[in-house]
Amino acid sequence: MPRPALRLAVEIDGDGAHPAAWRRAAHSPGELLSPRRLARVAAVAENAGFTLVTLEDSILPPGSGDGSGPVGRIGSVERAAFVAASTSVLGVAPVLATTYAEPFHVSSQLASLDHVSAGRAGWVVGVEEDPGAARAWGRPVVEGADALARETHDGLRVVRDLWDSWEDDAVIRSVATSRYLDRSRLHAIDFAGETYSVKGPSIVPRPPQGRPVVLARRGLVPAGLADVALVGGATPALVRETAASSGAPLAFAEIEVALDTPRETARERTADLERYAPWGERPDRLRYSGPADGLVSLLAELAGHVDGVRLHPLVLDEDLAVLSRLVLPGLFAGRLAARPLPGTTLRTSLGLPRPLSRFTTDGAAVPAPEEIR
Repeated sequence: MPRPALRLAVEIDGDGAHPAAWRRAAHSPGELLSPRRLARVAAVAENAGFTLVTLEDSILPPGSGDGSGPVGRIGSVERAAFVAASTSVLGVAPVLATTYAEPFHVSSQLASLDHVSAGRAGWVVGVEEDPGAARAWGRPVVEGADALARETHDGLRVVRDLWDSWEDDAVIRSVATSRYLDRSRLHAIDFAGETYSVKGPSIVPRPPQGRPVVLARRGLVPAGLADVALVGGATPALVRETAASSGAPLAFAEIEVALDTPRETARERTADLERYAPWGERPDRLRYSGPADGLVSLLAELAGHVDGVRLHPLVLDEDLAVLSRLVLPGLFAGRLAARPLPGTTLRTSLGLPRPLSRFTTDGAAVPAPEEIR
């Protein structure tokens, strides 16, 4: 059976994927953190037909701190809430790590975002690997790949269980009985991990989607805990291979793009930025550089093997315009990609079912997600 049409996501943090992208931005450097610019970028992405935007984040500032680029950003959840309020069909997924942040707070933030956006929230699961993040949080350093994986897995489990801790009909708003809640439909999650425990329930009612869409790098968490695996590789063949083995319901290819513009080729634009900082290759991302029709052909090649793509433009102000005018229209015309429909949740746009709470109506807990998938 052929796969459905591609769903398209784009990363809109900062000025672009290149460390020196701010030097070619269409706005003044002081406008980078302004709400007006964020709203403008989100509007372009929504009008172009993207299903989802993501917002990179970390407690540590971006850049090297040597003065060569921006070293500040506004929190991803705050930006996501602003984007949600200024758009109508666009999904919004901030990057959040539970390495040092409290999963209870992460759960509340994302559930609130799903309510604010009327069911358009997602979550890109992040990891804080830099020891500086521990110092910023005032926490002991989580050292080693195994410990980082444990914290990420436990944090994701807690967040999902807290979303489930309110059953869908827990809020009854009964004027006759003067009851707002049916307390029998709120559940303690009783999580006990190696480094912390969480009782619950959440302080936020169950999100409109049941659970916001979870996106995670392939292999970061058990496949049964993620809705979308972010896959990559240096070649299309490697992308296809990693997508086939992702194990998640959906697989999105990670692609960095540098496109020809009417005045300059992608190679010329990249060379201009390379004078200031190198654009290092990432093994977890495919990279495309060239004309728009070449990117359309690449995505057509991947369409039978992945469910969507997340694009990382070289320079947002330049590449997003080319994507909007020349790439996405070609994909839609060829029925290779699909636009999100008004009034739908992000889960619906991605073809994902709305999950039931893992707690039954009589208050008994059903098996944890890894055990029932």
